[in-house]
Amino acid sequence: MIRDSQLFQPFNDEPISLIGETGAWEGPFDLDLDPAALRGMYHDLVVGRLMDERLSRLQRQGKVSFVAPSAGHEGAQVGLAHALERGRDWLFPYYRDTSLLLAFGLPQVEMLAQAMATRADPNRGRQMPSHNGSKDLNIFTIASPIASHVAPAVGAAISMKVQGTGQVAVASFGEGATSEGDFHAALNFAGAQGAPVVFFCENNRYAISVDYNHQTGADSIAAKAHAYGMPGYTVDGMDVLASYYVMREVIERVRNGLGPVLVETLVYRFGPHSSADDDSRYRPREEVEAWKRRDPLLRFRRFLEKQGLWDDAAEAHLRAEVEASLQAATAEAEAAGPIPVEWMFDDVFAQRLPHLEEQRHDLLD
Repeated sequence: MIRDSQLFQPFNDEPISLIGETGAWEGPFDLDLDPAALRGMYHDLVVGRLMDERLSRLQRQGKVSFVAPSAGHEGAQVGLAHALERGRDWLFPYYRDTSLLLAFGLPQVEMLAQAMATRADPNRGRQMPSHNGSKDLNIFTIASPIASHVAPAVGAAISMKVQGTGQVAVASFGEGATSEGDFHAALNFAGAQGAPVVFFCENNRYAISVDYNHQTGADSIAAKAHAYGMPGYTVDGMDVLASYYVMREVIERVRNGLGPVLVETLVYRFGPHSSADDDSRYRPREEVEAWKRRDPLLRFRRFLEKQGLWDDAAEAHLRAEVEASLQAATAEAEAAGPIPVEWMFDDVFAQRLPHLEEQRHDLLD
């Protein structure tokens, strides 16, 4: 049972890791998660991976125009999702957060419908794929301009502080976002105002085709927290339990009014930056294959097996179950049908103004 209120020290020299490469528990404390919770995390890791694969297949079939692959990020994302309070806290994600959104409660059919722009998409086809949002789940709709959602997360967090709601806002982003002015303005404002916000960087070492060393001269993203008066942590993002326990402690700290935190999770995207990218032009295959041997799913499965909580039969059952669920969600999303083009005129104003009515009439003519 964890009792120490601060197990992890900021500005750590080595990434925080709790599961060894072979799946052995190496944490300095006893686990306080029951078997159901551990299996639930693995379930969410598998759902995220298989959804990522399905979206890529749909893109190759011409049913989806764009995909931002997320394989390799699942450990960091699922750990974060399980540390948040669903329905209470606010999430400001970015376009590669497939596993995070699903583990946080976004229905599979909504993610698929949003990617295919069908009538089952709550956003009514008004966003490019990989740009989900949810009013019911407090998920801020993903924005295309890099880092543009980080400052709004701070604004929301300050509102939470002023109103005394006890909520926390979390903004996730890739390390490329830290090269944008929005990132620095947001952290500066959050630090000055003591905003209850966590900045969650998923550092996969490449901002499109530009590697980490061309993004910053800093030794780590977490080190940037020094300048803004907040603690910074570096976490092994391929380790779902390291992500979960660090984020659980950090979120509790922020919720208790101790100010913002920057967390850098070290991950690796196994696929290209997007379906429009050829990563073989800037990444050696040997590097990609070396990182795949650290796959967060394989690592956590080894951990579960060592705990006596998993075996081949359980794996086969889970994957068949998830594939069936994704197949049903895909069929439901497609069956909803394409979004009528005239929907673009709806919801712009409470009542459609004359010039929009005229444009709609011209379009339908």
